Amino acid sequence: MSFLSRAASDSRAQFATTAIVSGAVVAGAILGYQQLQRRENIRQLKDSIPFVDEGDALRKLTSFGGASKVDQEDLRNEALARRAQAGEYDDELILEQLARNRVFLTPDGLDKLRNAFVVVVGCGGVGSHATSALARSGVSKIRLIDFDQVTLSSLNRHAVATLADVGIAKVQCLHRRLIAITPWVKFDLRLEKYWDEAADRLLEPWKEGGQKPDFVIDAIDNIDTKVSLLKYCHDHNLNVISSMGAGCKSDPTRILVGDIGMSTDDGLSRATRRRLKLLGITKGIPTVFSTEKTGEGKAELLPLLEEEFQKGSVGDLGVLPDFRVRILPVLGTMPAVFGYTVANHVILSITGYPLDYVPAKGRDKMYDGILAALQGSEEKLLRHMTNQDASVAVGLKIPITVGDVAFLVEEIFKGRSSITGLATRLHLVRWKKPTSSTLIKIGEGSGEQKSSNLTLGELVCMTKEEATRHEKEILRGEKTAQDLYDTATMEKVEAALKDAASYVKCR
Repeated sequence: MSFLSRAASDSRAQFATTAIVSGAVVAGAILGYQQLQRRENIRQLKDSIPFVDEGDALRKLTSFGGASKVDQEDLRNEALARRAQAGEYDDELILEQLARNRVFLTPDGLDKLRNAFVVVVGCGGVGSHATSALARSGVSKIRLIDFDQVTLSSLNRHAVATLADVGIAKVQCLHRRLIAITPWVKFDLRLEKYWDEAADRLLEPWKEGGQKPDFVIDAIDNIDTKVSLLKYCHDHNLNVISSMGAGCKSDPTRILVGDIGMSTDDGLSRATRRRLKLLGITKGIPTVFSTEKTGEGKAELLPLLEEEFQKGSVGDLGVLPDFRVRILPVLGTMPAVFGYTVANHVILSITGYPLDYVPAKGRDKMYDGILAALQGSEEKLLRHMTNQDASVAVGLKIPITVGDVAFLVEEIFKGRSSITGLATRLHLVRWKKPTSSTLIKIGEGSGEQKSSNLTLGELVCMTKEEATRHEKEILRGEKTAQDLYDTATMEKVEAALKDAASYVKCR
């Protein structure tokens, strides 16, 4: 008798089968209900974010249970702001409030600032402090772009949010608090996430007078959105400054302003540069970044807890699909330092005040020295390959720039020798001995141009002493890399060279 036949005639088997089937049905129903409930929670969460054109909706309570209520002080501030923006606020009072800025920037500089239009994309820790500084300094037209709402965890780093603001849109929170400080400032609130298809609309000229943005501030912590915004500004000749990661940082003395081509140990900064390089953008975008390195005992981005995965698809855990759901460790002071540094750059740039930043704490001088040493190395190699003909190297140029040196040293080799890991007296040197002449000649006589065929994918970072030995024994000697270095070093160097070569097309 088959198992099925026995099961059909055995009451205990029938009971067990019924229990199993019933359990499966119940389990399926529970899981189905949980899935539906999760989707409903997400829908309610997204529906709770009001649109700007709903007027008072921005001041209503949301499903977050925010404590925001319209009180008499809010009403007085809004009434004063309407009067101020209509021109009824005494200009002498405004100048008195901005007196210290006026003395510092000169009356002409302050006038430029008061006529400026700045767009802030991202109104969290960095963006809120930047916005607050701009409004307090005199910028009269500010567009705020952010889809998110104030949460309790926002209060450790947001510039103006209070408990009463928990649950309302960040753009509305900034507007609500700042009109009580600078009622003459006009705000344009855009309660949505920046995205490619909306770029023309979100970065459009000011509605009154058609003024283009004088500056765009990138305070976004999502890599896709950040790269999209920076590329749009680059392609449309909009002045932009980008704030890199403030998360996991603790040393304010290591925060610098520099071009996007400069490198740091910050993951967001590194990922942004690499993505932009693939889009053909290697320079021309100022950034605020930190040179602070990670180390034992310092905060790190932790993996998402296993129980969060058990709740369902990770994408369902965020307010929007594909948006970061992990909690990034952030010391509340650091976003403020980043935000004020960003605002400071915008203020100085708009007013024409001299910008004289310390170049990466002396790193530019180091890059110049590395480039000069590389030039000398190529000249020596060429003379060696032509039996010490000194004239052949006269006027030789190498197709490597200071920016290339910075990229290789910091981005590819992380500021250390690829041989020993030392970080002192760094040099760049060819890894392999050329099999043919390195000289490229164009023209003749006085119009002759000489250059080396050197590429980024051939250079390795070493200390001065290591480079000297490498040149003597390999480039101008008879040994190979296998004769001098172990397998682990060879593999590490080859991986770095491959990484560098992939960016040559984007220079």
